[in-house]
Amino acid sequence: MLTIRNLSKSFENFLAVDHISFSAFKGQILGFLGPNGAGKSTTMRMITGALKPDTGQIIICDTDMAKNPVKAKRYFGYLPEGAPLWGDMTAREYLSFIGNARSLSANEYRLAFDQTIHDAMITEVIDTPIHHLSKGYKRRVGLAGALLGDPEVLILDEPTDGLDPNQKRHIRKLLKRLAKKKTIIVSTHILEEVEAVCTNTIIINKGKIVVSATPRELMTMAPSYNAVIVVIQTKVVDECVVYIENLQSVDRVVVSKRMQHWSKIIIYPKKGKYILVEIADVIHNHEYHIAEIKCDPGKIDDVFRELTYS
Repeated sequence: MLTIRNLSKSFENFLAVDHISFSAFKGQILGFLGPNGAGKSTTMRMITGALKPDTGQIIICDTDMAKNPVKAKRYFGYLPEGAPLWGDMTAREYLSFIGNARSLSANEYRLAFDQTIHDAMITEVIDTPIHHLSKGYKRRVGLAGALLGDPEVLILDEPTDGLDPNQKRHIRKLLKRLAKKKTIIVSTHILEEVEAVCTNTIIINKGKIVVSATPRELMTMAPSYNAVIVVIQTKVVDECVVYIENLQSVDRVVVSKRMQHWSKIIIYPKKGKYILVEIADVIHNHEYHIAEIKCDPGKIDDVFRELTYS
């Protein structure tokens, strides 16, 4: 559905996007991640034809953006950063403009309109001037514009920005439903969005792709992956640490919090090994009293920091 080859873009002496390549397929929700200034929005603007790349090729549904931009643009819906809209239009007028731009027939537009305002949750403000709307509603009007006409590819820059938790949950469910027959690229700073909706992820830093993996694979890259967290009685914590440190599968043990009655220890495994059962056996065999024991699944934000911190 989307193929990017050797894409680059410079602004004067600054290389914003540095010869990146990737593909996205039907059924995927691809999370496109990176810190501020990494090149995410520049890449999305090039993919959608809003910005001309210095080098590279963009193929959308077998159509080359450079050779046939009008045809290529018909295949995608785009929600840009900040959702720029005409404030003096109502949401209805804005969607009518988008329908005309997409050359939808009157019947196609009527059917698309009803479904779109329902999906974007803007029915109650459809005749309100956009400049009177809250940030969240403006974002949803922008999303409606991207959805109108049922495009094969959706390119969404911060789609849940400004939305409350209930609205975010609705949009996540919507994206999962739409992804069954589309390709969706989501750029976001909210890493919980990645775990919640994305099937694949790309992290970009300083204009280059630093990793491409599933969210689950990213979690296994975290330093805390499979670490065991135990809350144990303080009076036995030092003794327990000695026993656990002698296990061959354990890399190190950290007493992260020591209080009067209870202490918290974190046991890091060697090479991501699963050690929860082994730790539980040590605790059981020595009849230590604990308040909690759990395994850390790994955190994407830890991996993100390691890959992008400079």
